[in-house]
Order: sequence, then C-alpha cells, then structure tokens
Amino acid sequence: MTENDITGTIIDCCIKIHRTLGPGLLESVYEEVLAYELKKKGLLCERQAGVPVFYNELKLDLGFRADIVVEGKVIIELKSIESILPVHKKQLLTYLKLSQKKVGLLINFNEELIKNGITRIANGI
Repeated sequence: MTENDITGTIIDCCIKIHRTLGPGLLESVYEEVLAYELKKKGLLCERQAGVPVFYNELKLDLGFRADIVVEGKVIIELKSIESILPVHKKQLLTYLKLSQKKVGLLINFNEELIKNGITRIANGI
C-alpha cells in the first residue's frame, strides 16, 4: 500500500469520525477512535510510537512520540485546538525528517468542517 493510498484511507476515516462525533472532544478520544477505525480497515497502527533521534554519535532513544504511525509509513499528528499554527506544521516536518518518512498528516478535529483541519506534509517529495 502506498503513502497516497494510506493517507486516502486515513482521511476517509477522519471524515466518518468527525461526522459522528463532531468537534470539541479531547485529542486522546480522536486518537483512540481513529486507530480503531484504521485497524478495522486492516491497517497496522502504532499509537504513541516512540521514535529515536540521532545527533552525531548520540542516540536519544525517545526523541519524540508520534500520535499514530500507520503501516510504518505515515505519521499522523492529531490536534483538537482552536487553530493550527505554523509551528505545528514545522513540528510534523521535523518528525518526518527524523524518522525518515515521506508523508504525514496534521489533523485538527476542532474544525466545523474536517476538510479544513487536514494538512498533508511531505518530506522531500
């Protein structure tokens, strides 16, 4: 399954979840429900995935935690906030670079229309 196939499935699940639950819940609720929906679709999901960071010869075993990593290829960073700031996009891009992944989705469930809360970030594509 390609990154584009995976992100398409993720977005479909987010639309379904947002239609059912709406905005305004805690990020942890959306994380659990999204992981559940993705697993129902047969996708491998790792929640709160610890990702090491390498700096020269130094290895930090836990550089950051990705909200969800799907099929080992796509990082999902979930938010339930008033608005996405530029720093949130930069944060996801840094996660992609450090984990050597190509694609991530920044998803803010606290939007009236979920399509306005989805941002696709690419690393070197």
